[in-house]
Amino acid sequence: MSFIPQMEPWFGLEEKKAMAEYMDEGGWLTEFKRTAEFEKRITEFTGAKHCIAVNNGTISLTLMAMAVGIKAGDEVIVPNYTMIATPNSIKMFGAIPVFVDVEKETLCMDIECAKKAITSKTKAILFVNANGRNPKSGIEAFQKLCDEKGIMLLEDSAQSLGSRMPNGKHQGTFGLVGSFSFSAPKIITTGQGGAIITNDENIATKLRRLKDFGRSGGGNDIHDSIGFNFKFTEMQAVIGNEQMKKLEYRVKRKKEIYTLYKNLLSKNTNVHFFEQDLAYTTPWFIDVLAENREGLMAHLKENGIGSRVMYPPINNQEAYNVPGNHPISNLVGEKGLWLPSAAQLTDQQIEFICQTINEFYKNNVGSSNH
Repeated sequence: MSFIPQMEPWFGLEEKKAMAEYMDEGGWLTEFKRTAEFEKRITEFTGAKHCIAVNNGTISLTLMAMAVGIKAGDEVIVPNYTMIATPNSIKMFGAIPVFVDVEKETLCMDIECAKKAITSKTKAILFVNANGRNPKSGIEAFQKLCDEKGIMLLEDSAQSLGSRMPNGKHQGTFGLVGSFSFSAPKIITTGQGGAIITNDENIATKLRRLKDFGRSGGGNDIHDSIGFNFKFTEMQAVIGNEQMKKLEYRVKRKKEIYTLYKNLLSKNTNVHFFEQDLAYTTPWFIDVLAENREGLMAHLKENGIGSRVMYPPINNQEAYNVPGNHPISNLVGEKGLWLPSAAQLTDQQIEFICQTINEFYKNNVGSSNH
């Protein structure tokens, strides 16, 4: 069996054919009709009224924060367990990320920690749907908290395309604004890319201007507001449209992959899965807490299997280095592991991966049970 990477994108003949057809048309590559089609596909899939595609997922977070009026010096509450793009996106224009811990069961923001972190400078909670999961407290509790405190709820749903809340609404549509990422490891990818969704027409207009130099209309050089250049490309959109056609299958397959992993590792007390409600949510990565993580990773690598350490606690990273007591994100930093998670994994490959994991712990009885 050839090497099994922890993750890889999945492109087929459809993307190649679509790109060749587009290039034969003599397009300018700048965002145009294909981008509008891609945005429409996302609104139809998620139920949002507006979608604005941008060049990457970090910028989508930055622009949505700017569009709702967050400014330099404002505080935004973010989870201490997330991809570092979440806090970086607001730090880019001088806002201040305030880190809080996450729920042990879901790795979504802990609402009790969020409550304690709110100050007079807090303008928003930037909620992250960790691996497409919903918080045990319910997203409604976060909206209620925001309403009580007069702050905004924003959603970083980078890992959540294909995941819904228990009320059936797509993740990213509950807060004022939501954001997706289409980087290479995501369920669909355009290489790089991001999208912002909202039901607020005024915010959508601001976003379209922010990403296009502040132009008052497409292609003109009349500017009634400050903006930048964070546009999408038709090449990304051509790929994205073909990927969107495959999304329903990938959602189904990701759930099957997760179920098979969980069944095959059910008797292994050294591997702990987080809660995942497959009725509504789609696992992006197969994430676990693993005893003797480094030993397991080495054993997997020896057997041609890739894995990846989960995000370490951001407050302890040299880039931030801010004090704080965050035991759950610390625990993930010590034991969190992503197993192979590509949508094109075969059942046979998953069986081999789980067999290799079970063998490691059988032969390393010194590993403590979780």
